[in-house]
Amino acid sequence: MIGLLLGDGCLEKKKDTIGIRLQVKQQSKAKEYVEWLYSQLDQYCLSGVKFRKDYNQYYFSTRYRREFQDLYNLFYKDGKKVIPVKIKDLLTSPLSMAIWYMDDGSLDYRPKNHYAFYLATNCFTVDDSRRLMETLWINFGIKSTVYNNLCRGKRYPRIYVGAEGREKFCQTVQPYIL
Repeated sequence: MIGLLLGDGCLEKKKDTIGIRLQVKQQSKAKEYVEWLYSQLDQYCLSGVKFRKDYNQYYFSTRYRREFQDLYNLFYKDGKKVIPVKIKDLLTSPLSMAIWYMDDGSLDYRPKNHYAFYLATNCFTVDDSRRLMETLWINFGIKSTVYNNLCRGKRYPRIYVGAEGREKFCQTVQPYIL
């Protein structure tokens, strides 16, 4: 759940409903990944993975569950997703790191021995992204930096894992990558 919430996973709260539900949506190229996530969470779901042709995406959602309330309270403030202050205590599993990468990461590969990883943190603040960067270093020994990229006239932070951290990043997530 932690890796999903750092990525594109979304917790949803309805006014007249008790509990919180998790929504997972990914582009069609990630079908196998969505099906694997569903297999891990199917006991919380009413129906299986579905395809939405108009958005070209696979998705599923869980039932509304009280068990997700604590995570919602940590990751959402005034309905907006944030990075919890105690993220260092939450992001401790290499599997969570791998899910975060598969959910919202990318590989920048170029010939002649250049490769780096990006973790999208677009919806978070620069300070939240820096907190994540510190967590990568403290919990996994992964050196990274935060870039505040310009996209469509607006600045969005993202985490860059370059030459100094890429080997450790690969060792951490590789056993779990589909």
